[in-house]
Amino acid sequence: MKGKQSKRSRVLRPGPWATVTLTGLAVFGVTAAVPTTLQHASTENVAAVQTVPQQRTAGQQAAPRRAAPQEQVRAQAEVLKEFKAPAKAEPSTKTKTKTKKLAAEPVSDERSKVIKRAETWHPHSDERVPYSQTSTHNGYRTDCSGFVSMALGLPEPGTNTVGLTSSRYTERIEMSELKKGDLVMDALGSNTTRHVVIFEKWADKEHSSYWAYEQRGRYGTDHRTLDYGLSSDDEYKAYRPTSLK
Repeated sequence: MKGKQSKRSRVLRPGPWATVTLTGLAVFGVTAAVPTTLQHASTENVAAVQTVPQQRTAGQQAAPRRAAPQEQVRAQAEVLKEFKAPAKAEPSTKTKTKTKKLAAEPVSDERSKVIKRAETWHPHSDERVPYSQTSTHNGYRTDCSGFVSMALGLPEPGTNTVGLTSSRYTERIEMSELKKGDLVMDALGSNTTRHVVIFEKWADKEHSSYWAYEQRGRYGTDHRTLDYGLSSDDEYKAYRPTSLK
């Protein structure tokens, strides 16, 4: 009996202080010094605490779900589709053609027609119309005033130089005002000294000469530079056809 009692007394039981110590070590993660069973238990408890979701306070709201890039692109496309301004209508081919035609041929292009008619007598070429105060070409007299009458589209066979100065056909202007299709005339003297030419354009920036069409004696239809009327005492004066106002 004595031997049995002494054997039981050798069994080690943890006292109250040892139990508290082991529990504290398990809570703070210090598990290396405790038995294996207690170590596993404390590790599972810590993991469970870490995975518990945090609770929101009463005033805190959940953050909105961020849309995926594909959803953002789709939403933007819908907004643009809803508020997209109407596309500007393209002009028709017929309208474009008409616009180009007007740009190439201005509405007030009667001056160019005067020059084109003058060129039909082939100035300054072997095919030019010879000069004559009695002969005609296509119904018009082949002198200077007959040639100008043809270019202006006046009735056949054309008026003479004095007649061209009439207010019925022309009006006086300054030489500086000359434009394509205007006339430079000397209506004084006799039929051998009077002359008229058709102004085309200035030959230089100084306006010291100009290009003109004329039907001149002993030659015929010509296109050359002239300076008639540019001196202060010149008998040549500038005139504007009433059809070119």
